[in-house]
Amino acid sequence: MRTQPQMTETAGAGPTDVWLANAPVSFGAFEITVGIDPNVPDPVALLDAVASAGYIGIDLGPAGYLGTGEVLAARLAERGLALAGGYLELPFSEPDRLGPAMDELDALLDLFDTAVNPERPARPTLADAGSPVRAALPGRAALDPSVGLDDAGWERFADGLARAVARSRERGYEPTYHHHTATYVEAQWEIERLLEVSDVGLCLDTGHLLLGRGDSVAAIREWAARINQVHLKDARLDVLEQIVAEAAPVQEIWRRRAFCPLGEGDIPVGEVLTALDDVGYAGWLVVEQDVLPDAGDPGRPAEEQRRNREYLRAHGL
Repeated sequence: MRTQPQMTETAGAGPTDVWLANAPVSFGAFEITVGIDPNVPDPVALLDAVASAGYIGIDLGPAGYLGTGEVLAARLAERGLALAGGYLELPFSEPDRLGPAMDELDALLDLFDTAVNPERPARPTLADAGSPVRAALPGRAALDPSVGLDDAGWERFADGLARAVARSRERGYEPTYHHHTATYVEAQWEIERLLEVSDVGLCLDTGHLLLGRGDSVAAIREWAARINQVHLKDARLDVLEQIVAEAAPVQEIWRRRAFCPLGEGDIPVGEVLTALDDVGYAGWLVVEQDVLPDAGDPGRPAEEQRRNREYLRAHGL
């Protein structure tokens, strides 16, 4: 298994021993747009924007989007970027589907093998694939636990997740689990159940936790021993609550720009950074501002990610 090195990239008033990364989703490139939306940005231009803004890492985005093999490795090395992680949804609670889907995990880890910087190791970022029912009801589980898994479902989930965690570790990578809107690990109670039934580290996502009715500052202090990756978002609570009230589909989160630049939403980002410092968090801090591509303002994502980097710099990172 790869070991986590001592990190000394940042210093100041905020958390130390943290590496700052960004992600393709901040530019509109993710699973529901790549290969579908013609306005998805060019991957080389995206990498240039991330590096020029001052980040030292990038999440992978959909497998192949940033390149594969030596092409991916060269693109990252030329810009001084390390791979922070790679997001993958798997149907953990559905054994019949999980077997074939494990090939996707192997393909992700193959990309890691060619592109990961051993001094700044990436984490396979595992998430549940959810279901059409959950996709249609983002944020509902916090208010109505009946939409969640029953005890038998959680047993299947735990077994499936254990398989993926074991495969990752066999390949030399320590995974992290991403709680995600409109999946079976969304609400705070579902995250707590995840932590009970597994030994996987947690990728704390401040934006998705807000929709799951969780408090990021309290979560950092309570789950500090399990958090091994952080996705830092800000979000507008009124937009999220309206989507839940309307029982609107999950795509509305991005369409209505619920995720906003750091400091412009309802997540106390400064308090989050202080809490991470207090608990001694060391690892990747991945800035994410999930958006859809906008043909009318294609330069906006790059500008907002520069502003996000400046915001963090002002907070000591």
